[in-house]
Amino acid sequence: MELQSRVVEIQRQGLGLAVISYDPPEILRAFSKQRGITFPLLSDAGSATIKRYGILNPVPEWATGPNGSDPSVQSDVQNYVSVVRPNASMVGIAFPGTFILDRQGRVTSRFFEDFYIERNTVSSIMMRLGRGETVSGAKLSTSHLEVTTYPSDSTIAPGNRFSLVLEVKPRSRMHVYAPGVSNYRPIVMKFDTQPFVRFLSMEYPSSEIYNFKPLGERVPVYQKPFRLIQEVIVEGTPQAQASFRGKDALALTGTLEYQACDDAISYNPTSIPLTWTLKFRAIVTERPGRP
Repeated sequence: MELQSRVVEIQRQGLGLAVISYDPPEILRAFSKQRGITFPLLSDAGSATIKRYGILNPVPEWATGPNGSDPSVQSDVQNYVSVVRPNASMVGIAFPGTFILDRQGRVTSRFFEDFYIERNTVSSIMMRLGRGETVSGAKLSTSHLEVTTYPSDSTIAPGNRFSLVLEVKPRSRMHVYAPGVSNYRPIVMKFDTQPFVRFLSMEYPSSEIYNFKPLGERVPVYQKPFRLIQEVIVEGTPQAQASFRGKDALALTGTLEYQACDDAISYNPTSIPLTWTLKFRAIVTERPGRP
């Protein structure tokens, strides 16, 4: 359903879209009609393609086999298959993920989740590919830099993995210390914790070495505009869904902390408060039966 809502955005990026599932054609046909899906839903008979890609999920077979009562197998079921008791019809499912292919069929990027109920949003994937559409966000300003911040998705659901984006522009002749610096404070995003929301480790863009002549130091800095992308997961477990039930919005808060310098002065560390408010929508979990 989330993919269907982003079909136009995907096509504007010059991409096609298809979904591969182990479900039989009649199930996919019924779901496509029920939910108004306009892109191809491909039935992978016997999970042949899933196996060739190396993404077959073996846990349903373990759970329905002789070791099904093993506590470690039951734990894997909860994480990688379902919160309900697995059955033979689940054998053949894939670990959920997204592949980006070029026109020659070569995989250029791939995105996978740790748990069955978590999914990358389309906009978040586009952001990480550097192909996200321009978004007008909240603008923040200090004497050292200008920041535009926005979420990859304005509306989210339990189980969504999305991104919070900061476009940072140092002012003229100003530098911001980057990760790896010693004796100074590198730029970092910190978030206020709340139940059932996970902030993943950030991968920072490449920095450059700056020669700070007053002290004869060579330090990693950002002095050109750069982007920070913070991935966030709103958990989709039954406990999380119960906690979020009845809420129509989710507020995320934190700070952007950094230390700046120019050609002569290393300034005191600075902290900027950050807030994002996202709309909430219900998660779709039901599957149609055979027509």
